[in-house]
Amino acid sequence: MTVLDSLRRRHVPDTAEVDSAAVVVDGLTKRFGRGPLILDDISLRVAPGEFLCILGASGCGKSTLLNLIAGLEQPTAGRVAVPGHKPSLMFQEPALYPWLTAAENIGLALKLRGVDKGERKDQIERLLSLVRLDGAGAKRPHELSGGMRQRVALARALAQDSQVLLMDEPFAALDAITRDVLHDELTRIREEVGATVLFVTHNVREAVRLGDRVVLLSSRPGRVANTFAVGIPQPRRIESPEVAALSVEITEHLRTEIRRHAQAPTR
Repeated sequence: MTVLDSLRRRHVPDTAEVDSAAVVVDGLTKRFGRGPLILDDISLRVAPGEFLCILGASGCGKSTLLNLIAGLEQPTAGRVAVPGHKPSLMFQEPALYPWLTAAENIGLALKLRGVDKGERKDQIERLLSLVRLDGAGAKRPHELSGGMRQRVALARALAQDSQVLLMDEPFAALDAITRDVLHDELTRIREEVGATVLFVTHNVREAVRLGDRVVLLSSRPGRVANTFAVGIPQPRRIESPEVAALSVEITEHLRTEIRRHAQAPTR
């Protein structure tokens, strides 16, 4: 069985799958040392195959929440559960090893997973094809564009064979056209492999363009301020009237949170 075969799932989860959530966050609270609260009593259930976007102003704890789900940080209180899976994490920067080729960067994830050397070449080729980088496997990161490097990083994340993919503003540093192309690619790949995605962003339209659901965090401490179901069929365009209308609604809620934080008394 290849990594893609093991990842492949139906896009729309049935009731039984929803009852056995892919990610459970229950009463999650985080404080670093004696500092102020970063996250306060966050509870979420993410269904298998769901694309959940986590949105909020800078400093609201979005990345901290993702790191807690990834197991890179430990909660001060509450719990995180990712039943049966160790999530894979994709950062804002590709974080590729510059001395390795694209194929070798992907192959390293397979090696660390214990995939036999004889199987790696085939799986690397499949993953490169999935992210539409056929023929680019021999190139090193400095020979690739920013968008291509992020495609390699995505292929490496998928090579970890997790059905839960955590993405921390992976397209924030890219130009608008490249970002739009990668939105299309991520939507297609998600449809093909059926992975559960938690996607952190500060871009409201990006959240509506990609997500099945958008969770808005309040400014620090981060709490779940609101949740929005995105009932717009895919494929979506970031400039479409439906995306724009929901983006305006969410932006108003975001502005309210920012104003509330600005007016809150300092302690």
